[in-house]
Amino acid sequence: MKNLSLLVLVVLLFSVLGCGKGEIEPIVYYGMMPHPYINEVKSGAAKCEKDYNVKIRKVVGQEWTQDNENFNIESLSTRGHKAFSIFPGDPAGANGLFAQLRKRGQFVVAYGAEPNLPTPASFCVATHIREAAEFACEELIKFMHGKGKILNVLETVTDINTKKRDNGIKAVCAKNPNVSIVQTISDMTEVSTAITKIQSAIAARGDEIDGIITTGYNPTIAAAAVLTEYHKDPSHKKIRFIGIDTGATVLKAIKDGYIDATVAQNPPGHGYISCAILKLMLDGWTPKKPYQFINAGHVLVTKDNLDTYSADVQKITDKIIKDLTTKYLNPPPQRSN
Repeated sequence: MKNLSLLVLVVLLFSVLGCGKGEIEPIVYYGMMPHPYINEVKSGAAKCEKDYNVKIRKVVGQEWTQDNENFNIESLSTRGHKAFSIFPGDPAGANGLFAQLRKRGQFVVAYGAEPNLPTPASFCVATHIREAAEFACEELIKFMHGKGKILNVLETVTDINTKKRDNGIKAVCAKNPNVSIVQTISDMTEVSTAITKIQSAIAARGDEIDGIITTGYNPTIAAAAVLTEYHKDPSHKKIRFIGIDTGATVLKAIKDGYIDATVAQNPPGHGYISCAILKLMLDGWTPKKPYQFINAGHVLVTKDNLDTYSADVQKITDKIIKDLTTKYLNPPPQRSN
């Protein structure tokens, strides 16, 4: 049994490091662990690989922890890769990892969440987390006609973005005297857990809840499923809802009128833009400033724009890519003959 466990560990390590392949890719895209968001970001990195004709090693870790990320990235950094697109697992701890990579002469672009500032990363490509949460909460309050009580549903308490989202929601509610947060529930790393917690909250306080906001993928999928069933009963009062991300369950619930809206982020853009920047830096382009945050944008999705929102998200990515070599990067120095 020990030998079998050791064999499994070795195979897993080889799969993470990509051992056995002859060519060393100049760029590494790293995702924390299997997750729908990571899958979408990875797809953006794959598209960048094709469009820019550059090899990108796409690696996904085993845990959403900084320690696991450190172990995997440090191992990869010794293999000759020159640039890394990385989600910072911890806002402070990630900077230690980024500093080590920079000392080795390797480029670092963070995506998905902003590390603590100052940071050794040259760029961060992400949704403006608090801004998007505030935007979602403001839209929910409009659906609620400016008054009522909100169930605030958070996702992963270890995710550095969760606190920013929570703070943004609280700030918006504080500015609206006729709106309050009736309850906050959190720690939903699986859809099944989120369904149970949301159902329990509605069962206990359904008469008080006028609106629900979810700012993570799993609780958004869960809330869409729960409210779809809840609103099928005409005796239940209408609970207004806004979520984040665009899973199939969420889009169908919007189409069928069981929920109001969701906020589409730009995960493919996180992967595409971060890797495009790294390719340009490898080609000699240099950042205009030591650190720059690039807001990858968000789009409100309602029944009215279900068929067009993805094109709107792509327009944001296209605009950022167009601006890279004018707004964010200086051209390579001229070579003398």
